[in-house]
Amino acid sequence: MTESPMKAALVGAGMISLYHLRAWQAAGVPMVAICDINRDAAEARAQEFGIARVYDDPAQMFADGGFDLVDIAASVTAHDVVTRMAADHGVHVILQKPMVETVAEAERLVDYVGDKVRFMIHENYRFRPHYMTVRDWIGAGRIGKVRHIAMSCRGSGLCPRDGAEPFLVERQPYLKGFKRNLVFETMIHHLDVCRAIAGPLSVVAARLNRLATGLPGEDTASILMEGADGLIATADGCICAPGYPELHGDRLEVIGTTGTIIMDYNRVFIVGQEDKAIKVDLTGRYQECFDTITRAFVEGVQHNTPFETDRQDNLQTLRLMESVYDAAGVEVTS
Repeated sequence: MTESPMKAALVGAGMISLYHLRAWQAAGVPMVAICDINRDAAEARAQEFGIARVYDDPAQMFADGGFDLVDIAASVTAHDVVTRMAADHGVHVILQKPMVETVAEAERLVDYVGDKVRFMIHENYRFRPHYMTVRDWIGAGRIGKVRHIAMSCRGSGLCPRDGAEPFLVERQPYLKGFKRNLVFETMIHHLDVCRAIAGPLSVVAARLNRLATGLPGEDTASILMEGADGLIATADGCICAPGYPELHGDRLEVIGTTGTIIMDYNRVFIVGQEDKAIKVDLTGRYQECFDTITRAFVEGVQHNTPFETDRQDNLQTLRLMESVYDAAGVEVTS
């Protein structure tokens, strides 16, 4: 796309910020400021991407201004306060999922922002290339009307390792304190994809379990949902599954009125046409979903067009996620 006259800032300089910053470069939007409470991390990213201004206090960054857009990729505990700062300063927001920790908090935040600025959630999973292939095929009518969805994710990231913490704990230390883990942190993506494919869904039943030791949050879940016209959707996950890769992989089956699509990790095919399967380089194309959603945000602001993952859409995903815990008997405090 042509270079935008707008300028952007980033809050959060952790691991995921690398992909966010690459996406802003691809969108042609200058990144003029970066902020993280870990100033060393912010300094390192600033040097890597040529960002002139570095902060460890978002309030000071917004007070200094000079940008139109902000990408909030900080931890979830910072989402509410930083989004409110942006709204108060007239800066349009793209906010890393999950919006906040509970539906009640999200509803209050959405009400506060109102129409002050454009507000989009960085829920990029539905834009990953293998999922986009599935969505494109459905949109092209290759399997008729969607009637049934079965999704699963498997990984060994919370399996014990000799002499080291589990891979996901080493990578995301905050999981040690998370009372909600798999559904809140990971399967919220899968629930969002199910919504993108099937439309509105509601949870019928859910069961959660902990196979890993020493962590307060669940690592295993089975969820039963229903949609319009009798549609049934299931989402099943385990990230303490020996033998699987440490970073989870997904399998999706979508049954339609005239055909069935299967996405098995990195292969997508129509049942009965396996010889025509498409193989997606998930590692090589990982950046794409960040590029796609960042470009969509910029274009939506420029042209005042709707966001696919607008705050109101994401509220529906949050409600679906939270209803999983309700159905499993896990209390969610606001």
